[in-house]
Amino acid sequence: MREMVADKMRCLRKRSTVSFLGILVILLLFMNLYIEDSYVLEGDKQLIRESSTHQPNPERYVHTFKDLSNFSGAINVTYRYLAGMPLQRKRFLTIGLSSVKRKKGNYLLETIKSIFEQSSYEELKEISVVVHLADFNSSWREVMVQDITQKFAHHIIAGRLMVIHAPEEYYPILNGLKRNYNDPEDRVRFRSKQNVDYAFLINFCANISDYYVMLEDDVRCSKNFLTAIKKVITSLEGTYWVTLEFSKLGYIGKLYHSHDLPRLAHFLLMFYQEMPCDWLLSHFRGLLAQKNVIRFKPSLFQHMGYYSSYKGTENKLKDDDFEEELFDIPDNPPASLYTNMSVFENYDASKAYSSVDEYFWGKSPSTGDVFVIIFENPIIIKKIKVNTGTEDRQNDILHHGALDVGGNIIPFKQNRQCSTYIRLGEFKNGNFEISDVNQKIPFDVHCMRIHVTKTQKEWLIIRSISIWTS
Repeated sequence: MREMVADKMRCLRKRSTVSFLGILVILLLFMNLYIEDSYVLEGDKQLIRESSTHQPNPERYVHTFKDLSNFSGAINVTYRYLAGMPLQRKRFLTIGLSSVKRKKGNYLLETIKSIFEQSSYEELKEISVVVHLADFNSSWREVMVQDITQKFAHHIIAGRLMVIHAPEEYYPILNGLKRNYNDPEDRVRFRSKQNVDYAFLINFCANISDYYVMLEDDVRCSKNFLTAIKKVITSLEGTYWVTLEFSKLGYIGKLYHSHDLPRLAHFLLMFYQEMPCDWLLSHFRGLLAQKNVIRFKPSLFQHMGYYSSYKGTENKLKDDDFEEELFDIPDNPPASLYTNMSVFENYDASKAYSSVDEYFWGKSPSTGDVFVIIFENPIIIKKIKVNTGTEDRQNDILHHGALDVGGNIIPFKQNRQCSTYIRLGEFKNGNFEISDVNQKIPFDVHCMRIHVTKTQKEWLIIRSISIWTS
């Protein structure tokens, strides 16, 4: 309950600070459905210049939006290729990094190294890394390009690594901007330019792969992070999402469909001076109707920089959910879920099966209550692991229960169900784990069932259901 209250308070604060921004963008996205005007970058520049010197005027904005409504088109920027060229074959994932000269420390090379070293040979075939050297200092860019090409020449030749630069002439005005949140002028300039840096990077990456993940230039990666991302995407098949989060820090590890990148690039450019990038990303997610954060745990990316790119100030922020070695990532094949337990609020059955940081929460279960998973296709199971309760609610576990698997799927009312089940074992201290399932049962599994064997007064949290297939 404390988490829910905190979430509501955060929502209220966000609404109060950017109500006009929200109305503005909803209007813009609505108009995008009906107007197919061509995009002209100078129009964006003009709107941005005007917004920095005038108070918001809805009528003026509506008029201007008629010229900027084609959010599905690319921003017209002529990029400079500093190293590498894109291949014709589309990859599965593009990893985008934007970097500027720091007053203290430089972590870009270590970040690139971590991406490649933590990926298997097969995974490397499916990724592209795009580095946007966004600093206007040409001498610094030349030094960085030389270092990158020397250390990662084989990745550049293989088409896995590109280094680009968006020329300064394409940037909007960066001086005399609105000082929202009472930030000092140099801070406003820094974060506003950063938004444009990422807008141009995202714009460039729109057609390189199926998905795009945003990183900072001072990040360490988990082993086989691509495989983990693929499994999460598969587990969410059929679910609408805009952003998946693989780190809880800032804009590290935010994953998008590539088809949403043009709109995201325009969005960041349009509101570049309003607020920091991570705040804008949250509003973008909400405006495209993903209400809740979908975050995977453990985190796949960790902030490793000690000095910030802003003024070289100390930044010791760490993601305590990060795990560098992910040896045992479940497969969780596509399935439908249902239960006859009384569900508390929106803590529905599907949240126990998700790879993200959510759970099922039901009111006091009774003898005979069930939680059923029906797989889209029959599967061969190697291992099953179910955890109930949470650290905060250690008594909301399944005190008496068993786990069954079933075959022989039959129609039942509006759903499907299995006609026969075999019991694999009992829950112990609220948890269940079994290996070598395929050696213990003589059939492919269509259904899995958690069965309550004794009524309990405590509520029940099913924190995670993990299934590994052969």
